[in-house]
Amino acid sequence: MARLKVGIIFGGRSDEHPISVKSAREVAKNLDVEKYEPFYIGITKSGVWKLCDGPGLDWENDGECRPAVLAPDSGIHGLLVLQEGKYETIRLDVVLPVLHGPQGEDGATQGLLELSGIPYAGCDVPSSALCMDKSLAYVVAGSAGIATPDFRTLTAGEDIDADRLSYPVFVKPARSGSSFGVSKVSGKDELPGAVETARRYDSKVLIEEAVTGEEVGCAVLGSGLDPTVGEVDRIALSHGFFRIHQEDAPERGSDNSAAIVPADIPAASRALVQETAKAVYRALGCGGLARVDMFLTGDGRVVLNEVNTFPGMTSYSRYPRMMAAAGLPLADVLDRVLTAALTSAPTGTSR
Repeated sequence: MARLKVGIIFGGRSDEHPISVKSAREVAKNLDVEKYEPFYIGITKSGVWKLCDGPGLDWENDGECRPAVLAPDSGIHGLLVLQEGKYETIRLDVVLPVLHGPQGEDGATQGLLELSGIPYAGCDVPSSALCMDKSLAYVVAGSAGIATPDFRTLTAGEDIDADRLSYPVFVKPARSGSSFGVSKVSGKDELPGAVETARRYDSKVLIEEAVTGEEVGCAVLGSGLDPTVGEVDRIALSHGFFRIHQEDAPERGSDNSAAIVPADIPAASRALVQETAKAVYRALGCGGLARVDMFLTGDGRVVLNEVNTFPGMTSYSRYPRMMAAAGLPLADVLDRVLTAALTSAPTGTSR
């Protein structure tokens, strides 16, 4: 039986480019190559697309990589590979976009894939865009009865009266990945600098209450009314706040946090976190996979923090660890999400 041709897109122009490359390396280690024939499409930091043998340590400078683009023409249904003034086409059966942050998990790449007619793994265009904008995600989740932090937004050039806020607050880029540009503000004197920092990453800034509670997360896989969930994790902090992927060598751990899997919380709280994660996933229209981050408060409430529509897949990432703790190694996760992409086709799309 012929192997299925899967395009694996990694890299990208966002600040999470290095994380994406590391995620792609884990995918390469765990993909079932007897079932899938991988085609690795790397996007450099400057936005150049290259077809490579894999996400090696120096793939961006590898002379064997060839210029390639994903054709928006659904008749091609795959790649245009350029070489010596000529091009060849490679038809793809499915695409796995191993991309994080803006232009990766915000709907941009998903829109290109919709035009191409190629099935792809993960969330679709609307849910990707919705989850990337934390303020919009809060509005939709809140309308579904899910607890969210109190928040307000600042658009480009807009100011806020610092005396109107109750501190501490978190100031974040509204549409950025990971914890880039995030500041915890303890008083009004710190607010202008935090807003300026956030605006380096996005013109729209989110100011939200600092929820008192434990940071917990839940990996979700699949679609429908009852998707699969992984074990819950808890972020144990020694000081400060959780700054994922900001460390110099995250493979060796963080200087202020550790993810405990399974979370050391009561069984009833664990079940509530999992059910809330599924409710958030459904309310925001997610499909394929996502990681839902939440707070567990002292009085037992679960409050939404954010949703990552393509979470990290690195050796130290939370999503694969939560799924592995539930009995699903990364190889099985990849097979499930690719199989789902090939078999599900929501009305009005090519998927």
